[in-house]
Amino acid sequence: MSSIKGGEYPLSKIFSSEFNYNIPSYQRPYSWTIQETGILFDDLYDFYKNEDKEENYFLGSIVLIKQDDDPKSDVIDGQQRLTTLTILFAIIAHSLSDSDDRDEFKNYINEKGIKSQGIKPKPRLKIRERDNGFFKKYVQELKIDELTSLNPDSQDTEAKANIIRNAQILQQKIKDTFANEADIFAFGSFLVQRCYLVVVSTSSQQSAFRIFSVMNSRGMNLLATDIIKSDVIGKINEDNRDDYTDKWEEIETQLGREDFNDLFGYIRMIKMKCKAKKSLQEEFYKYVLTDINNDTAIEFIDNVLEPYSDAYNIIRKAIYTSTENAEKVNNILRWLNRIDNSDWLPPAMVFYCKHKTESDILLTFFEKLERLASYMRMTSFDINHRIERYARLISNLQDENDDSIYGESIELSASEQNEFISVLNSDIYKMTGIKRNYLILRLDAFLSDGAASYKSNVLSIEHVLPQTVSPGSEWNKTWTDVDDRSYWLNKIGNLIPLTKRHNSKAQNYDFKTKKEKYFKNTDAGVTSYALATDVLNYDEWTPDIVKARQTKLIDAYKKGWNLEETKVDAVVDNAAIQVIKTISENDIRARILRIPAKIKERIPESMTSYTVTFNGETVKELTIAKERDYFAKVTELYKKYGLIDADGSFISKQIIWSMDERVNLSATIE
Repeated sequence: MSSIKGGEYPLSKIFSSEFNYNIPSYQRPYSWTIQETGILFDDLYDFYKNEDKEENYFLGSIVLIKQDDDPKSDVIDGQQRLTTLTILFAIIAHSLSDSDDRDEFKNYINEKGIKSQGIKPKPRLKIRERDNGFFKKYVQELKIDELTSLNPDSQDTEAKANIIRNAQILQQKIKDTFANEADIFAFGSFLVQRCYLVVVSTSSQQSAFRIFSVMNSRGMNLLATDIIKSDVIGKINEDNRDDYTDKWEEIETQLGREDFNDLFGYIRMIKMKCKAKKSLQEEFYKYVLTDINNDTAIEFIDNVLEPYSDAYNIIRKAIYTSTENAEKVNNILRWLNRIDNSDWLPPAMVFYCKHKTESDILLTFFEKLERLASYMRMTSFDINHRIERYARLISNLQDENDDSIYGESIELSASEQNEFISVLNSDIYKMTGIKRNYLILRLDAFLSDGAASYKSNVLSIEHVLPQTVSPGSEWNKTWTDVDDRSYWLNKIGNLIPLTKRHNSKAQNYDFKTKKEKYFKNTDAGVTSYALATDVLNYDEWTPDIVKARQTKLIDAYKKGWNLEETKVDAVVDNAAIQVIKTISENDIRARILRIPAKIKERIPESMTSYTVTFNGETVKELTIAKERDYFAKVTELYKKYGLIDADGSFISKQIIWSMDERVNLSATIE
């Protein structure tokens, strides 16, 4: 077992010939911004000016892979501080005109070398290969004025931009804080004599990674993906490690740090198919990367991370390309991305990876997915029910025996379609702003055949019949029935979207004046919304007109989302049927028993439970879930028939469903 050593050292020893720091290629880029750098300088200076000279300043800890008698030190944690301190020493050295003083601080940046002993000069810190040439040229060779004159926004990596910005702020703080070079030198002396780092070192990479996540006192907060990266890349053979490090970092750079971390959460959902219960890191190792070695690490990057990151990037940015249907696909993706949750992303990624070259199939799937996501959002599905539904959809998509290419869970049942239509017919204006705006803009898009584009930051929703009707006004004469006013006021038939510029001029004008102010104001121009322009077709605004418009707009919703209002308990053909399915481990884990589509069609929509006879002996009254896709509360049943073992493990089994002419339901678990 590798020993772990720790020691507290002043910066004069930290930046000495005892350590030759190397940032391994699998580490994240230099990420400190001017915020972290500015705080570090201010804290150091405040301590320097105000604390007793016998007191020392603690800078935190660094973790190294290091052999006892070898200065070579791979930095596992601490690169942000070491890099920033090197920049600070370079700024101090550059600010000193006396050559001896300057050389003292250059010595903390570069090993002088000993010619007689054949020891060559070299930098004390080597950062990641992609940025090291830049760092050496400008920081370690003290070309500070050239460095601070560069445009950070023109650099090809974020690390280079951070180096420039941090050099700029440190140079400015040195100039603003110290009156002369003697003061600068004194502050530098404080840094190397009274500022300490704790060095934790071990010769084993595995040991270093174990303490990686807890030794980050001043560095940026670690994300789960940083630790996963260390474990995965660290297991790849050295011959391939650099190539896979580059591939990992290209993906991370393309998505951005936060989105990259989110991607791992979606991959976890795809593999686990249920709501997260523990930390991403813990569940990732349990369900995604159960055994990390060279082969599994490479397989994960090539066959999981890379394809899913590509899918995520295209779906999130709506940048699908194809010779056919590309703009239609991207248009529906833009609508999906407007929904104020991202729970729909994992099934979208799974389907995209399977069918990315089939644009017509992709388009149909995303249209169905947007309908499902909109339905669950507008009918206020809580997150648990959303996750359950999407988990079943993922299972459908991954089940080779599933009859539907799109997955049966993506479809809305008759009762769900009725519920959705009922919500659309309700008081839409009273919904939360996010829901209301989505529904109204979606309707506007249906009316314009999807050709319109929208900026929600200039959107407001206006009542045509105003919320306040003054006595003696035209509205009071047209809408004499107060109950009629109340009923229709907040429904879609009486609402139109407007730009805020238009809305500010709306007030409570009579109908003809409103039309003039909204649509014929030469300064403001005609509104871009089809729903608002539609009002131009009316000469008056009466209860009958609003009722007719309500029907027309609901029909537009039905057509756009392919909704059909049906009688709930429709009569079905009651011929005997038999269906053979497999109860998957994911369903066992979720404690649900999926109802086959053919069986579900025969269960009246009004029923919330159903009697099932299992294996000819056990009669159970099973609860039908809200989505009507599965039976709930089946834990004891699963234990009885061995699907949940005594040790809590899950055992997938086949189930044969039978329903006779009288709609009696039985099942045999084999």
